[in-house]
Amino acid sequence: MSTGTAALGEQKFTRCPGCKTIFRVTTPQLEMRGGQVRCGHCHTAFDGVAALVSLEPRLNPPQPSAPAFEAMDLGPPTVTLRSSRALEPVVPVESEPAQAIKQPLVRRTPADAPDSGPGPAADPDADGDEAEEAAYASRFSDPDSRRRRRVPAWVFGVAIPILLLLLAGQAAFHYRDALAARWPAVKPLMARACTFAGCSIRPLQDSNGLSIEASDLQSDPAHRGLLTLTATLRNRTAAALAYPYLELTLTDTREQVVVRRAFSPQEYVGGTVDLGTGISANAEVGIKLFIDASATSQAGYQVYLFYP
Repeated sequence: MSTGTAALGEQKFTRCPGCKTIFRVTTPQLEMRGGQVRCGHCHTAFDGVAALVSLEPRLNPPQPSAPAFEAMDLGPPTVTLRSSRALEPVVPVESEPAQAIKQPLVRRTPADAPDSGPGPAADPDADGDEAEEAAYASRFSDPDSRRRRRVPAWVFGVAIPILLLLLAGQAAFHYRDALAARWPAVKPLMARACTFAGCSIRPLQDSNGLSIEASDLQSDPAHRGLLTLTATLRNRTAAALAYPYLELTLTDTREQVVVRRAFSPQEYVGGTVDLGTGISANAEVGIKLFIDASATSQAGYQVYLFYP
């Protein structure tokens, strides 16, 4: 800060006799044109040297023994420092006019200052700068363009129900098997809808609702190496369930796995059974499967059911 003050010279204050506006100036500025300047506010020409004033009473209040200053010596209650074009020489010259130093506004409100009238009018140059900035900003915040981009409220009123219907339709398509199993009354309607959507209604797959009630693996005495697997599947739910896959595991005397094989419903269900209807609610289904195990040697077995 000290370097900038030295470059500008000693700072002083001069007051316009017309509008009482105080300007912050330097000695080199006052030396131009013999101190004759023109107020950039009210355009009054005056002697800037003769109109010098002191603002020291504001910064250092006088002691009781010091002589009192008149209120008008301090200028108007509001000290306005104009822009760099505020002070101009009375007679235009080719050289650049004296420029006032841009400083923050200094406001004083002493208790003994007289009431002042309306403040000075706005600076035309400052008004021009503000108008230019406002025009620049308006290009990015045009209220008309915002109104044009605003979506009417009725669009949301129409779009929201449509989106909800689409969401419900997607959920019904994904859970169509469970819906048809839980509510048989809607199954015909969903079946007709699937004819247009290219889908089908299948029995519900619920491995927890199925159980193997009994199973047995025996060797066929008439055919060496041929095994016969019999089992009973029970549906313990109130809805039809799809036929599961069966997994058969053959083990040796140490209960080590010898061979494991999974069978699809088409492999263990008779040809007369309709797989599309599934296992009826609270019903049992007996199965019989012939297995060629001539290439293996086994001592035990395990049977599981699952859905892929």
